[in-house]
This record gives sequence, C-alpha cells and structure tokens, in this order.
Amino acid sequence: MKDLQKPSKRAVSKSTFKARALQYLKEVETSGEMLVITDRGRPVVKIVPFGQNSQKILEGLRGVVRRYSDPMEPVASEDWEALR
Repeated sequence: MKDLQKPSKRAVSKSTFKARALQYLKEVETSGEMLVITDRGRPVVKIVPFGQNSQKILEGLRGVVRRYSDPMEPVASEDWEALR
C-alpha cells in the first residue's frame, strides 16, 4: 500500500523520544510530518499524524476478508499433498 504521508528524514532515538514524548507528538500533529523512532540506529516505530484519509485507506480492504465457519478445516484441502 502506498504511504500517503510526506516523507521525512526526522528520526530520534527511543531514549530521546522518551524524555520529550509530548513535545514530539505535538510537533507531528502541527507539522503533519512523520517521526521515526530508532533503537540503536535501526528504525522501529513510525509516528504519523491521524488524518481523515485513514478511513479511506481501510475502505479498500472491505469485503476481502473471508469468514470461515470451521477455522480448523484446511482452506484449500485439494492443494494439500498429504490428503492425496
């Protein structure tokens, strides 16, 4: 799925974020840019502002989830070699 947020090179470590979490959250809210939280230089969390488009992203997934009345039954039993 395509990321609808503007790309940002802003990243902070977990320890820095922990000390100033409210400040960073307010910055994300006002600027509209995402913030990446890192752990030892590796990105682990992305914080993005909530937007009205968030619901539109999920609308594309409606109707694609199937319901199985017997979840223990194989989905495509004819494809299982063990059943042949």
